[in-house]
Amino acid sequence: MDTTALNQSPQDLEVNMKHASPDKPVPIAVARGDGIGPEIMDAVLFLLDQAEARIDARPIEIGEQVYHRGVTAGIEPSAWETVRETRVILKAPITTPRGKGYKSLNVTLRKSLGLFANVRPCPTFHPFIHTVHPGMDVVIIRENEEDTYGGIEHRQTTEVTQCLKLITAPGSEKIARYAFEFARRNGRRKVTCFVKDNIMKLTDGLFHEVFDRVADEYPDIESDAMIIDIATAKLAKQPDLFDVVVLPNLYGDIVSDVAAEISGSVGICGSANVGERYAMFEAVHGSAPDIAGKGIANPSGLLHGAILMLDHIGQPDVAERLHNAWLKTIEDGVLTADVAPRDASTEAVSTEAFARAVANRLGETPQQLTAARHDGDGSAPAITVSPTAKPSKQLVGVDVFLDWDAHERNPNVLGRELEALVGGALKLKMITNRGTKVYPDGQPETFCTDHWRCRFTVPADGVVQHAEVIALLAALEQAGFDFIKTEHLYTFDGERGYSLGQGE
Repeated sequence: MDTTALNQSPQDLEVNMKHASPDKPVPIAVARGDGIGPEIMDAVLFLLDQAEARIDARPIEIGEQVYHRGVTAGIEPSAWETVRETRVILKAPITTPRGKGYKSLNVTLRKSLGLFANVRPCPTFHPFIHTVHPGMDVVIIRENEEDTYGGIEHRQTTEVTQCLKLITAPGSEKIARYAFEFARRNGRRKVTCFVKDNIMKLTDGLFHEVFDRVADEYPDIESDAMIIDIATAKLAKQPDLFDVVVLPNLYGDIVSDVAAEISGSVGICGSANVGERYAMFEAVHGSAPDIAGKGIANPSGLLHGAILMLDHIGQPDVAERLHNAWLKTIEDGVLTADVAPRDASTEAVSTEAFARAVANRLGETPQQLTAARHDGDGSAPAITVSPTAKPSKQLVGVDVFLDWDAHERNPNVLGRELEALVGGALKLKMITNRGTKVYPDGQPETFCTDHWRCRFTVPADGVVQHAEVIALLAALEQAGFDFIKTEHLYTFDGERGYSLGQGE
């Protein structure tokens, strides 16, 4: 696979061409990680050395030990400086301590460095690694910065917490355009978008809308969109229906692991996280602390991440040698325990023995599997984002969220109390609980918590002033209501910019 589409900008192209100089090693930030991380990183660095990769590995300490020193982000300023100097990270899996107060370092790195595209090739290696889908060759391209992974969460009442899902037009366009550019440069035939816009009509609806608009610019590539639940089921049963799949962040996290596992094993797939200035390469799997120190971990996932890295920094010759040596190794039946057959036909080897087996086959090519080809021509598309036209924006109402646990949580009582105190242009239109309308004319069977959305609007074609919202909140405060959040209701060029309640 030609992975030059992992590069992003003309600036990166200039850097990568410098990196390609045979007499100048490329500086790489190397994070040994936690759990099995140090073991598999040692194996991969050994193979990079044996394959004569032209790199200058600069270690950084991130992850569990840094967390335990009281750094809740899991990374210290000195590591950031090395990352800024190298702009390329090879990272083993890290462990985020359980409990509140610790943020995922993986998410921090991806968002802080603008690594908007997560690319996970999921081919099969039949019959040498077991799979029920011998012909599968799917690439998952996941949006990497937005969605619920903003980590914006709040506890709002005794019973209710929330997580904000943020989807932007520029973020959606970048990942959609990246997916089509990747497909075009790698001779892929189709790009499929997975969304849930039959339910989340605004957020997933925006992602789908932008995808369709970008798809129109690539008439040479087939495109379609599917609802995430049935699409995932079909991927698990008939992966040959798909080629390149592009998804929002949370769906992409889940589906990429599904795709990796059904291709053979999560333990053998590599991952690239790519932005306009920085890139990070890693294994798909986690730190697996249960097998740490036993010498049985499979280094293949991190090795495939390193192979993607070699393409990115302009060393396709090394990438091809390593890739083909790995293919020849598994073709010869040298496998670690996680992918070795359970019968006695093959003896599982250790992490170190597997790495040495790959090193011994450098310069060889597989006889049954298709030999890897890495072109690495250095060309890279510039991912541009269309300017967003500013529509006419009108405030037409407000949703006020209340923490209310009185009168046996009877929504009719709450509705009557609110209607009695509200004056001015804003009028109570409805109350929902967990998104379902419970007033007026709610269903008595609907289960209610202590968290209520109260929608106040003005008559048709009316416009709300901020002063009226403030007056409403003052009236609620004076009446003793605990308002915990507000969301303004806008129209954009006359089109409603908010969802209806279930049953509204």
